[in-house]
Amino acid sequence: MFELLKKVLKPYGPSGNETEVAEVIQRELTGHVDSMTVDAMGNLIVVKKGTDPNGKKIMLSAHMDHIGFIVTGFEKQGVLRVTSVGGVSADSNQYRHVVFGNGMEGVVVSQSLKPGESRAMKHLFIDIGAEDEADARSKVQLGDVAVYAPNVVRLGEHRVASPAMDDRSACAVLLATLLELGACKDTVIGVFSAQEEVGCRGAKVASFAMEPDVGIALDVTAWGDTPEVTQPAVSLGKGVAVKVMDSASISNPPLRDHLMALAEKHNIPYQREVLAFGGTDAGAMQTSRGGIPVCTLSIPCRYVHSALETVDLRDMESAVKLLKAYFEE
Repeated sequence: MFELLKKVLKPYGPSGNETEVAEVIQRELTGHVDSMTVDAMGNLIVVKKGTDPNGKKIMLSAHMDHIGFIVTGFEKQGVLRVTSVGGVSADSNQYRHVVFGNGMEGVVVSQSLKPGESRAMKHLFIDIGAEDEADARSKVQLGDVAVYAPNVVRLGEHRVASPAMDDRSACAVLLATLLELGACKDTVIGVFSAQEEVGCRGAKVASFAMEPDVGIALDVTAWGDTPEVTQPAVSLGKGVAVKVMDSASISNPPLRDHLMALAEKHNIPYQREVLAFGGTDAGAMQTSRGGIPVCTLSIPCRYVHSALETVDLRDMESAVKLLKAYFEE
């Protein structure tokens, strides 16, 4: 799992520019699925046909994009003014190493705050080592997007920290499931979705086009196992989290309970999850066309939307086992 995870963590892929991620996944899946297409939104949609002509169409969705910094202006000193693409926290971005799509590297810096002022995106700039504004403009353009520079770190035997775990860890889970899954009666629609971090736009389009009967989102969730952090009540290393509710969707009770029952039947570690904030592609799938039953399987992740999001490989492996049990049952 670690080697597969490293492959999907490396590519540049902020919201709206997921092409490099899709290309890596396509190379891995060649010869293992019946079809692969990239739609107008940038979603990579792969299909593994079921053996039963009357079987269901099950959509699994994991998003390829991650958060970033988009250039909004240039200062005379050669630094870049930026704002967020997705949920970037200004407070956690002092002296962060970032990289643009053209390979240009930089450091995110915050200017000094006035008394009583709270840090916001307007205080941040990126230093790319330019001599002046003209030099900066020759290196990047207005609208270019920087992301946290790839940096995969092993923490102990089972845990890995890196930018873009949200949601490349779930992309690795979906990829591993498609690679390992044998023949099954239902058709699997694997969607590696685009632009989730800016409103689940890719999943909305894909679910409308593919008309699935059931939707399962694969994403990370927050953590509750570090000092002074107890909610949500999930922990790294204790298994995949089966979501009950978040702010964007309520999981379909029969589907949710079936997944939990499968986990218990096959001795797959799992946790129940209630998230008081956030959302996943399940929210987009749930309201597509006439509506479909959905659930989210979550990978517990510490320090979400930071430069070192941290997951446990065992939780990813339990997610793969649960998905295989669901299709092979």
